[in-house]
Amino acid sequence: MTTSDIHALSGAYAVDALDDIERAQFTRHLAQCAECQAEVAGLREAAHLLTETTATEPSAGLRERLLAEIKTVRPLPPEAPTPVESHRPERRRLRGLVAAAAAVAALGAGGAVWHPWSDDSSQGQLPSATEQVLDAPDAERVTQRLDGGVEATLVRSKSMNQAVLLTTNMPAAPSGKVYELWLEDADKGMVPAGLMPDGASTVLLSGDAAEAIGAGITVEPQGGSDTPTSDPVMLFTFENA
Repeated sequence: MTTSDIHALSGAYAVDALDDIERAQFTRHLAQCAECQAEVAGLREAAHLLTETTATEPSAGLRERLLAEIKTVRPLPPEAPTPVESHRPERRRLRGLVAAAAAVAALGAGGAVWHPWSDDSSQGQLPSATEQVLDAPDAERVTQRLDGGVEATLVRSKSMNQAVLLTTNMPAAPSGKVYELWLEDADKGMVPAGLMPDGASTVLLSGDAAEAIGAGITVEPQGGSDTPTSDPVMLFTFENA
């Protein structure tokens, strides 16, 4: 898989649409690519807007006005990608699909979707996916401590299907190694959930956190592993699994 190909997986990764092999490859790439980390976080936040519909009846003629206005929008001319940024047109298309899906959900279900760009009372930006997990009403916290003041707390929100790892005084991984995060599935065992970048104290895990019965941290070769190759540094068990 080329570099541009793996960049293009960010959209599918954000909505958990990759197979196990692609997810493992992209998870290793994500730990080293700040651009993809920002892309995935942004797409997940956009996807979360789809869940914010209500049963409010739209005003009469909303569908007709929206469809009529779409016809008046002049599309932008095609942009020739550079070799380094050849994956970006696909990302723009994915953003467009997410926005279109939100509009269709509002029209088809008779709902209303809040958009920050149309709310004059909005102060600042939407909270990140990490902040939403930490502030979720159903956030479940499990803490583990080691000698030397090392502390790690795993926060899981079933309603958001995501988990966040918070660490304090976590030592750097040994030379040539990396901390890898895992979600424990009742049937599959430990499933890769991302790598912990050096110096990071907050990490958003990937994968199906809602169905996980636990999580873990291991020390793995640089780039990560598909299955754990060392004893866990820490294990977390979810009480509400």
